[in-house]
Amino acid sequence: MSITASPVTGSTTREAIAASARAMFAERGYTATSVRAIAAAAGVDPALVIRHFVSKEQLFVAVMGWTENPGPELDGPLETLGRTLVAHVLDPARDAERRAYATMVQASDNDAVRASLRDAARVHFIDRLTARLPGADVAVRAELIAAQLGGLMQGWPTIAETLADDADRARVVDLYGASIQALVDAG
Repeated sequence: MSITASPVTGSTTREAIAASARAMFAERGYTATSVRAIAAAAGVDPALVIRHFVSKEQLFVAVMGWTENPGPELDGPLETLGRTLVAHVLDPARDAERRAYATMVQASDNDAVRASLRDAARVHFIDRLTARLPGADVAVRAELIAAQLGGLMQGWPTIAETLADDADRARVVDLYGASIQALVDAG
């Protein structure tokens, strides 16, 4: 993917910066993407990037989309929640979300990025799941479920390369879903 500059003016400046940043972060990662490169791709002065987004960290958090993600549906039957969560994570329509998550995790050595990722996980998933789980140790179980799903999201591109078709994906949903379900039922 080649990112080229195109001049922007007026109200489209912020959107152009965001689009250039999103593409560059996805292609190159957080560390290898500079504010100057984002500005050049957007056709603006680097000072405008900072004016609109304050810092590279805040720009990254804003464009990677994890602050608005509502998270998976948790209102279904508890007896099938493990499989439902895994199916949600592996849904082909969520490829962009998985890539964004992987990019965020790779940049999580930055305090602001790590805090944003943690806050989004807590608000959009962990707290909601904690309120839903029955029994003892609900907070710990919710954290462990989130960690397992995060690991699956991070590892899926590699795992998917070895799978032949959607039948294999369905089998992964069954197997991994059973693992998650064990934590749901542990209470």
